[in-house]
Amino acid sequence: MIIDNLDNAAKYYGVHPLFEKAFEYINSQDLKNFEPGKFDISGGLSGAVVEKQGMTAEESAAKFECHDNNIDIQLCITGPEAYGWRPRSSCSSPKGEYNSEKDVLFYDDAPDMHFTLNDNQFAIFFPEDVHAPMIANGVVKKMIIKVKA
Repeated sequence: MIIDNLDNAAKYYGVHPLFEKAFEYINSQDLKNFEPGKFDISGGLSGAVVEKQGMTAEESAAKFECHDNNIDIQLCITGPEAYGWRPRSSCSSPKGEYNSEKDVLFYDDAPDMHFTLNDNQFAIFFPEDVHAPMIANGVVKKMIIKVKA
């Protein structure tokens, strides 16, 4: 997992061949006026902008998730938004089967830690990162970019 500010995104271009393209896309957008919905960027990248009411840590942990085939870049546009996190290697209680169509596996395990993103901060979740997003008291607007792992 990586947590940082959008101003530092270029530091991570070498981590994955598509990160530079993903962050260039993010930086080319008028984020405050970007409408919620799904979109394709091309070449192994897709994304969505979500704007919705946050939930409690307990509600979010009920959907404690990870992905096999995608890396999530989750950018807080307007927040704050808190997350729960735990390494996949220490999770032992899958909740159901892996859904290959949605590339998601849920766990009954609890997060080891929580952190908060504020406006223009992002988290990158790799397949080994189980995460519980959207923990907030108010409305959160965020962009999620899916990068093929």
